[in-house]
Order: sequence, then structure tokens, then C-alpha cells
Amino acid sequence: MHIWTRISAAAAIMLCGLAFAEVKLPPVISSHMVLQQGVNCPVWGTAAADEKVTVKFRDQEKSAEADAQGKWMVKLDPLKVGEPATMTISGSNTLTLEDVVVGEVWVGSGQSNMQMDMAPYVKNDPVLAKISNEGNPQLRLITSGRKGWEVSTPQSNQTFSALCFSFGVPLQKELNVPLGLMVGAVGGTPSGMWLSQEQFDADAACKETVAKYAAKYSFEDAQKKYTENLEKWEKLAAQAKADGKKDPPGKPQPPLHAGECRGKFGTLYNQHIKPYIPFAIKGVLWDQGESGTAVEGVEQYQIMGALIRGWRKEWGQGDFPFIHVQKPSGGGCAWDREDPITNKADNFGPLPDEKILNSGPNNYREAHIKLSEYPNTAMVIATDLGDGIHPRNKSGYGARACRVALGMVYGKKIEYYGPVYASHKIEDNKVRVSYTHAGQGLAFKNGTKLQGFALAGDDKVFHWAEAMIDGDTVVLSCEKVSKPAAVRYAWATNAPWANLFNKDGLPAIAFRSDSW
Repeated sequence: MHIWTRISAAAAIMLCGLAFAEVKLPPVISSHMVLQQGVNCPVWGTAAADEKVTVKFRDQEKSAEADAQGKWMVKLDPLKVGEPATMTISGSNTLTLEDVVVGEVWVGSGQSNMQMDMAPYVKNDPVLAKISNEGNPQLRLITSGRKGWEVSTPQSNQTFSALCFSFGVPLQKELNVPLGLMVGAVGGTPSGMWLSQEQFDADAACKETVAKYAAKYSFEDAQKKYTENLEKWEKLAAQAKADGKKDPPGKPQPPLHAGECRGKFGTLYNQHIKPYIPFAIKGVLWDQGESGTAVEGVEQYQIMGALIRGWRKEWGQGDFPFIHVQKPSGGGCAWDREDPITNKADNFGPLPDEKILNSGPNNYREAHIKLSEYPNTAMVIATDLGDGIHPRNKSGYGARACRVALGMVYGKKIEYYGPVYASHKIEDNKVRVSYTHAGQGLAFKNGTKLQGFALAGDDKVFHWAEAMIDGDTVVLSCEKVSKPAAVRYAWATNAPWANLFNKDGLPAIAFRSDSW
């Protein structure tokens, strides 16, 4: 090699080393960020290998040496809310972050109902239109893939998640501290893509579910059925082309092996959540479910358990609160349809024919209700908030989620659930159902009597029941069922005819005592 070529190559290497030697930060560590109060707050980035990096904030000074890959991290001691301050990060260069505050930090994630910004909703949601046009220096926003934190202004608000913003505005006002909202969400996405392959593989419940499913599942049979369906579809597509039309919908997809994820585990987790970790947070608000799991043989309950456990392990902050929005959205009546939170609820209606009671299981609704069985989780009751795949009342959903956070996470003396089934007792030909979260007391609203309950005997045929409130219990009877064996309430995809509430105005959660 010519001597000048060697010198030029060496110079290039030196320049690359100098460029890499600069202290650099991820987008989530930026000016205007909110640091979580009361916990150790990680600050991290890259520098030259073995380079000493020092972080100064308020009266704290923390240093760390970059490892062989140039990665470094310090953890600030627990912080208290105070005035905005400057943070400096120094190594071979010095970075200055302005207007850094301390308060509460929440992550919003899921699919389209968490991702979509203000534009589609402000026209039909006056509350959202109003709050989105107001700036708030105590509210800070960041969305995955963008450069860094922004202060809430009428301009920055417009491109932020309508749901997460509607959650954050009332929460910040109630807590009266700076609030940071971090969003990573993508429309039309299954839950399987929001946890990593490692998180799925390490989850004992998912392993057991896959093993049981694989024992009775035949990939070869699924492949055969796929080939047959694809041939039928291709004939329809060929005919459509000949007729000058578009391809028919519903093109079959190749089968998956048991436990395999269509679209690949972790794709969205790695892109939209992992870059936030280990930024100190208070909790997560999750809105997803319409697209299922995309994991062969594993349902939403199991996948979400693995996701919740996996995220908590990666964040290393223990079992932080995980709040999820109920699915399906809407389908029920409201305590007060004049209330802006519930003004998109279904109209109350009469009981339908009893055949709706015996039309099969309601696994979709049940799976999402069961998520609250996981430790330190809670559900945003949505039956009275308006329905549709994309509910129009985003401010109502956000306000209800805020209520859950205030009651469940921050210990405010506020009821955040409607009546929740606790147990039942058979008393001769009657059934007494006991409830938790009765709040100020059980009540019915709309109509002239309490309704929505059904009883069945050993024949497993359900009939509508007469219902009466007795303290924090409901007593049921039915002339057609002399020896009750099971009870259900609001057990349908949509149940505008079910009208049990607590006097706090929150609807009772659907349940069944059987597993038929």
C-alpha cells in the first residue's frame, strides 16, 4: 500500500474514533424531559470505550465509565418535584439539557386507539378539541421515532396520541406535578409483536399453553387446508382479474407452527418500547386487543401475561402498574348520557330473546376482563364509553383511564371500578351474588327494574332472572330454574339491556360463574 494511502486510512480511523468518542444520548434523554420522582433514574448513552462520563443535575453528580462497546449509564438518586433545572453530561464533550423537570411518567402503548392523534376525533369530541388547543408547560410529550421530548403546546398536542393526551391532561391537573407521556403504538398490530422472543420463550405459562396446543394440533393438516383455500381464492382472483375487478378479500395466509408468531415476535417491541428502557416510569396504559395475538395456539390472556412480566423484568422497576382498556369497546348503557365522559354510550334497551344467552361462550370479552387478575393491573371499564373499533369519545376514555390511575395507583379516595363479581351462594331456589367495588352502594339505572342476569340449572340452559338489590348483594330467582347451578350477567358482546351500576356511576363488569 502506498505510504499516503496508509496515512489517509489511519487518519480516517482516527477521525471515526473521535466521532465515536463524543458523548451521545438516546432521543428519550433530552431537554424538556420529565424524570420520575421517588426512584433511581437511569441516564445513559454512548461514548468512547473506557471514557469517563459525568452527569450533573441539581445537587447530584454521578460518573460512570463506558464499557468496551462504548455504553455507559448512571443512576440518579431518588428525586423530588421542584423547579425546572439544567442537566449536563460531560465526557470528551459536554451536552446541556435545558428545562428538565421531575414528576410522573407514563407509557402509552398498543394499536390504533393509542396511536391515532387528534385530527380524527376533535370534530365529534368538544372536550378533546378544547384541551388539545391549550398549552401546558407541566405536561411533556414524546413519541417513539421522534427526536425528543416536547412541551405541550397547541401545536405539539395535535400530533400526539389523542387517548394518551386525554389521560394525561386530567391526571396532571389532579396530581399537580409535571407529567411526562411516552407513546409507542402502531395501528392494526397483534400483541405477539409487542414482546420479544426471549420474553415469550421464558414465560412458563406460554410454554405450557403451547405444549398442550401442539399435542392436538397438526401443522400438516393446517397446511393441507391452506393449500385448498388458496386454490379456491386464486380461482376467484383470476375471475376477478378477467372481469376487470380487484382481487377478492381474505387471501389465506400460510399456517404457523404451534407457538409461532405471524409477523415475528418483538418487531414492534424492539422499535417502539425497547428504546425507552430503562427510563424511569410510573406505569403503562395499554390499548390493544382487536388484532389478537397472531401467535398460533396462544390467546390474549397468556400473551399479555408474558408481555406484562417481560416488560417489568426489562425495566427493572418491579411490578409497576399496568392499566389496560377493556375490549370490546362500548356495548352498554350509561348512568348518565349527559355526562361528556359517557355521552356516546348505547341507549338502554329491553331484554332480547333468551337464545342470546345460549349462543356460545364470550371468550373475547372474558379474556380482557381476566387480564386484571395479573398483579398490579387494572382495567379501564369501557362498556359505557361508546363503541366501534375506533370509539369517537377519546376524552371519555382518557378521563376513565385517569380515574383508574388516581384510585388504583395514587390511592385517591375515588371508586374506579363498577361492581365486580366476588362470589355467589345458592339459597334454595335463589342465588345471592356478592360484589366488591360496590362504592357508595349498588343501584340500577334506566328502566323500571334491575335486569341483565340469567340463571341455569344442570341442563346448562340459561333463562332471564328476576333481580333485587340487597345491600352489596343481588338476589336472583327464576321460575324456569328451580335448582340454580350457574349465573351470568351481561354475558354478550353488546349488552345495552344490562343496567347494574354502583352509585358512583360506574357499570358492573360482566361475569359468568360457569365454565361451560
